Amino acid sequence: MTRNLLRRDLTEEITARVFDGRIAADSRINEVHLARELGVSRTPLREALIGLADRGLLVSAPGRGFLVPPFDPEEARRLYPLVAELESLALRWSAPQDLAGLTGGLDRITAEMTTELERGGELSTLDDRWHSLLLSRCTNPHLLRLIEQTKPLLKRYDTCYFGGAERSLESIDEHRGIAEAIRVSDLARAAELLVRNWVKTLAYLENTE
Repeated sequence: MTRNLLRRDLTEEITARVFDGRIAADSRINEVHLARELGVSRTPLREALIGLADRGLLVSAPGRGFLVPPFDPEEARRLYPLVAELESLALRWSAPQDLAGLTGGLDRITAEMTTELERGGELSTLDDRWHSLLLSRCTNPHLLRLIEQTKPLLKRYDTCYFGGAERSLESIDEHRGIAEAIRVSDLARAAELLVRNWVKTLAYLENTE
């Protein structure tokens, strides 16, 4: 296993632990314990932690090491509209003829989401696949990099605030609407619905406070 691959795997594992709460919000990461648990030395672990701090998922605190920031509703209120606008921009910067070929794939993932919800499963991975496919025809790598760097910051809030069958069903319907707008070549409508899909989630945040 190469050094770069090891660091990438560590980054993904630590990120997963933050998202699912194994590393709790508002807690300090015990590097010695985590390195032992993951079976790695402190050097690649620290490199992964520094990378996550650079991306905003962790905080580097002098004298205290790395911390998982507490949940902050104000951060969620800033992040959801930002991701909404970034994804909408990526959609508008995609060629309509290229997007038209995606609708079948988008519909299949939406159907999988419905089936998974009926089973009581978790939709996050399927939702990620749907949005990745939707943006896959955008040819601006700088914009896509911004989206890739920003969206992980939302995952903790998705888990904490926005679960439940009601919101999931509503979101699936919104996904279908976006695909249908693309199918009839109404890209402006698709972008509008995409923004609404992201921003509407904030209403569920308001209900948790």
